[in-house]
Amino acid sequence: MSIFRRLVSGRFGSIILPAIILQSVLIGGGYASGREVVAYGAKFGSAGLLAVAGIFVGFTVMSILVFEFSRQFHTYDYKSYMQGIIWKGWPLFDVLFVVMATIVIAVMASAAGNIMEQTVGIPYLVGIVTIILVVAVLTYFGASLIERFKTVGTGFLYLAYLLFGILVLSQVWGNVTAVFAAGNTAYVDDAGALAVMQSGILYVGYNLAIFPAVFFVLHRQETRKESVVSGLLAGVMMTLPFLLTYLCLMGFYPQESVMGAEVPWLPMLRSAAGPAVIAFYGIVIGWTLVETSVGAIHAIIDRIDADLERIDTGRFEEIDGLTRLQSGLLGGGILVAATLLSRVGIIALVAQGYTIMAYFFIALFAVPTLTIGLWRIINPDWKQEFWNRAGSRTASAD
Repeated sequence: MSIFRRLVSGRFGSIILPAIILQSVLIGGGYASGREVVAYGAKFGSAGLLAVAGIFVGFTVMSILVFEFSRQFHTYDYKSYMQGIIWKGWPLFDVLFVVMATIVIAVMASAAGNIMEQTVGIPYLVGIVTIILVVAVLTYFGASLIERFKTVGTGFLYLAYLLFGILVLSQVWGNVTAVFAAGNTAYVDDAGALAVMQSGILYVGYNLAIFPAVFFVLHRQETRKESVVSGLLAGVMMTLPFLLTYLCLMGFYPQESVMGAEVPWLPMLRSAAGPAVIAFYGIVIGWTLVETSVGAIHAIIDRIDADLERIDTGRFEEIDGLTRLQSGLLGGGILVAATLLSRVGIIALVAQGYTIMAYFFIALFAVPTLTIGLWRIINPDWKQEFWNRAGSRTASAD
């Protein structure tokens, strides 16, 4: 048994790995460019801390409930999970997830292509085609390689953004403290508590699209304690990068050159670091596109495989799922579609696409999880009825 397999068979696999997977997929749509943090928190200036608090609570509660529901009912692909909370309405989520995954990847493709061209000098199309090939290779080799890639990749990205944050904050910390001391909210007309909290809820809402990417590793959780601890860790890991980016933005608040930039991290880094760091940021952005794309596409492939494995062709015992080649081609195809969509522009995609999708995810995923999902978690007698309704395997008693 390899070192990594021994590692994931223990507490790392049951508690830390689910948090890593969520964080690695979140980065693309959540904070990689900085545009998302401006749109859903930093634009409110000092009042944006309320959005940060709401985001932490939202991610933590949703992670704990999703993990625990999946543990109790063995929902290790998102179709099974959605059947458990919205019954026959699950096809609506299928459509919603594929659309949102494509939009998120498009946002990252728009950012990554332009940034790599500006910082590293790689032509837009060359950079995107290279990333498409990397994603196709990862989806070709499947879950085991993806787990390794995301474990290493998330550590790399966390250290990278920590470096960016330290470099920026060391130059502008005085401005940050001045924004909070003055209660500065000058960039927006309405920075009331209700508006700020609504923005934080919408941020959590559209990022609910990341949860289908984590189901394939949840089979290792065996106790409620593991679900709760892992969910809390996921909430922390997903909120800290948002907080760090938010604080950096406060160092330039309310400058339009930063707050209105398509990729706010670029002007911030240009003011605090040299060309080498800017080039490194270009590489990091390319890496985030790979991480986010792989997570979303793997969730779609798992969903397709789960259905194919239940099909009896009559001549063969069953279909084992997509072949490696089919998985790789599917991943590449989704990325090509997202690349075409990326030409719309990152600001429009974040401001309009993300917000619209947030309402749909809240309605189809968050509300059913917080109501039906929670009720079933605390009422174990519903386990057998769930499996009867879903037409799936029989749940074993806890």
